[in-house]
Amino acid sequence: MQGAESDQHHGSQLHRAADSSKHQAACVHISLTTLDATLTPKLEPRATLPERRLAAVRQLHAADIPVGVLVAPLIPGLTDHELPSLLSAAAEAGAQHACYVPIRLPHGVASLFEQWLEQHFPQRKERILNAIRAMRDGQLNDPKFGSRMSGQGIFAEQMSQMFAVACRRAGLREEHAPLSTAAFRVPSRQLSLFES
Repeated sequence: MQGAESDQHHGSQLHRAADSSKHQAACVHISLTTLDATLTPKLEPRATLPERRLAAVRQLHAADIPVGVLVAPLIPGLTDHELPSLLSAAAEAGAQHACYVPIRLPHGVASLFEQWLEQHFPQRKERILNAIRAMRDGQLNDPKFGSRMSGQGIFAEQMSQMFAVACRRAGLREEHAPLSTAAFRVPSRQLSLFES
């Protein structure tokens, strides 16, 4: 879609989301990895730049749609120092809540990440990998439920405390507003997959 047609489609999507948010049936999370526009293309090739993500937060907030940011992946030794400025920028754009996930490196992603560090940050590679291992029980990945999304150990605790302090300073909640299914109505007739 291009031009006016795209704007009209985008506007109708915002209108539907705003209607849902009146019933506490919708909220949106925008991922925000870094504010460094030179790092974004390295971390997330072809992904939206930080200022565009913050613009989306502003637009959602202006439409009265509950919006928050997901700071992920949060990479110790590479992006974790940005946490206070990330959350501050998100709050200024209208975000009401935030959450984060430390970097996870399951399966073949670990070796890809090591190669990526070697290519882009060779001098910091071992420091970053050691910080990840310190959060992942000596490994580059921890698949265990309960710790895989937050990490464990001193570095994980420091990251959690830094996040909590940065949220308080920015005026962000660490959880989104509760959602409700009270306005949901079961369709009167289920369409068949094979109906013409």
